[in-house]
Parts: sequence; structure tokens; C-alpha cells
Amino acid sequence: MHIHVIHGPNLNLLGIREQGIYGDLTLDQINAMLSVLGEELGVECSFLQSNLEGELVDSIQAARSTADGILINPGGYTHTSVSIRDALLGVSIPTVEVHLSNTYAREPFRHKSLIADVVVGRIVGFGALSYTLGLRALADALGVEPTKR
Repeated sequence: MHIHVIHGPNLNLLGIREQGIYGDLTLDQINAMLSVLGEELGVECSFLQSNLEGELVDSIQAARSTADGILINPGGYTHTSVSIRDALLGVSIPTVEVHLSNTYAREPFRHKSLIADVVVGRIVGFGALSYTLGLRALADALGVEPTKR
């Protein structure tokens, strides 16, 4: 079982950027946590971070032939990218959306996700734990044996 983890713009600055909102863990530390959890769950994780919308779309499309599920934090593209939405619809791969911060407790423009209705579910507001909860939820949605969760 393979899960493709996609991180959107500015997530490469985790650990530096607005720690009061996003925490002090780096993206590499979050990816390491997901790799360890993936091993425990019996799933392999691959990772991509990009600040470029087209690269995120390309990664989603490439996942069609390599991944059983997608765990995505589209960053700011959550609220603006019809292209990411269309790519997720086009590949029909079970996807879970995650966000470190509670987007509903922030600026009004962050309250709308253009992919919310095309993903299995969303987990927001739990910091880095949002990612691990999201991976667990995605593994469950994909039917990973309960003994491995």
C-alpha cells in the first residue's frame, strides 16, 4: 500500500515561519514522523513539497499509477486552486486533506476549501498531529488491517 504525501506552498518553511500558528517542527521532521507511522501501519509513504501549483498538479496526476491514497496539505492553494481540485477529481484516488492550523479560526478567506467536497475527509487544527491523524484515517479508508492501525 502506497500513500503519496503532498505539501503545498510555504510548508518548506515549517519550523521557521509563524511558529505560533504552525508549530516548531520542520517539514523533514513531519515527514520522518509519517514514515515511521507508515511502517507501523504497513504503508509506504512518498513525499513532495512544492511552491508551484503546476508541480502539485503533476504530482497528483503521477500518483494515479503509483499511489493507493493521497494525503495533501495544499497550503494557500486550498482556497484558490481549481486546478488541484480538478486533478484530484481526475485521478479518483482516495484523498485526505490536512492543515496544521484551524483554518476556521483564522481569516474568513481561509474558511473555504475548494477540495473539501472531493476528499474522503479533512483534519485541521492539530498541528503536526493533523498529518498523523490524516494518515491513520486514510489507511482506515483504504482498508488497512485494523491490527496495523
